[in-house]
Amino acid sequence: MTNLQSLLETKEAMPLGACLGWRSDLISLHVASDVIIAVSFLSIPIVLAVFVSRRSDLAFGWVAWAFVVFLAACGAAHLLDIWTIWRADFGAEGIVKAVTAVTALATAIALWLLLPKALALPSAGELRRAVEALRQQIRERDLALKALEREREERRRAEEMLRQAQKMEAIGQLTAGIAHDFNNLMTAVIGNLERARRLLPQEGCRQLARAIRGAALGAERAGVLTHRLLAFGCRQPLAPNVMNVNDVLEHLADTLRRTLGGNIRVVSNLTFDLWPTRVDADALESAILNLAVNARDAMPEGGNLVITTRNVAAADPLVAQLGLAAADFIEIAVADTGIGMSEEVASRAFEPFFTTKPLGVGSGLGLSQAYGFAVQSHGTAVLDSTAGHGTTVKLYLPRAQIAATPSFSRSFAPGLLTKAAACP
Repeated sequence: MTNLQSLLETKEAMPLGACLGWRSDLISLHVASDVIIAVSFLSIPIVLAVFVSRRSDLAFGWVAWAFVVFLAACGAAHLLDIWTIWRADFGAEGIVKAVTAVTALATAIALWLLLPKALALPSAGELRRAVEALRQQIRERDLALKALEREREERRRAEEMLRQAQKMEAIGQLTAGIAHDFNNLMTAVIGNLERARRLLPQEGCRQLARAIRGAALGAERAGVLTHRLLAFGCRQPLAPNVMNVNDVLEHLADTLRRTLGGNIRVVSNLTFDLWPTRVDADALESAILNLAVNARDAMPEGGNLVITTRNVAAADPLVAQLGLAAADFIEIAVADTGIGMSEEVASRAFEPFFTTKPLGVGSGLGLSQAYGFAVQSHGTAVLDSTAGHGTTVKLYLPRAQIAATPSFSRSFAPGLLTKAAACP
């Protein structure tokens, strides 16, 4: 305490103004300079203190607080320089400068120790590159997630197709078995009716003869029904030949234009170099005819019926999506601009006896017969329909590896359209 008191005792010392000869210009210069320096030194630490207090995430915030103390001491020292111009309190000034020196030395030592860590911090360019790399990883992750979602969706569709195929196979086996037994029974019924007709005397009862003819006609229609059921169950007898189905479709399109009605426009868009395929021409005609009748009934106000063919190579992803063998196929598409189907109706459209038409108008065997024909021909059939936007049924038949034989002109009675109308 005695040393401190003696240090602060400056009665014998002269103020700094006396050393300046009390010249007003020199005093003004020193005072102005010290005021500016002091204000700057005191304002800078205030800014630093506010910044550090609001940014708790700074890595080396304590260094800023060290600068706050150091700059505040520097500002106080300059204020005392102004004071010593008139009062010779050089001891107090020295103490403040000593505090300033200690804080300056401590800050300098801390900065030297901190320098390696500060140099290890990433630069702005490195941060930008790191951020870009992180963004790239995020993009790759998003792409991987999207790919995973697509794989899940494809797996879900494949499982749904498998369940549908298993269901259709089970229904087909059941239907074919029933149809086969029923066909045998109807063969016996038709044979006995024919025998009864022959046993009738020429002058026999006309009413009895008429009843026998009506029963025989009903039995024949039942035979047609069992034929279509066998077609769905892939057990109908086929006589396939290698051919270019464009020949059959061109003739069929001409017939449809004459028989479907003037309010329905039939358009054929057939691929010129369509691959040959091995099919039963009669069964193909029956399948396309049933699809055309369905399209007609779906367009009561008229519309367009478009028949299209194209080649589908084995490498086309569609082949794998349909669950077909890795081979070339041809596609026959029958599209209409009718009322379309809801998703629920479309999922059951190929089932036998399923129909949305009024009782007695349709038996629900038209689409099932087309489906069974395509499957029995080692292909498949798919349906794409949206309510209010029409329906498209596509038949996929395998490509034959031998050239097609020239086809002859085929014809069928327009009455087949009336018969087919009973089974869309």
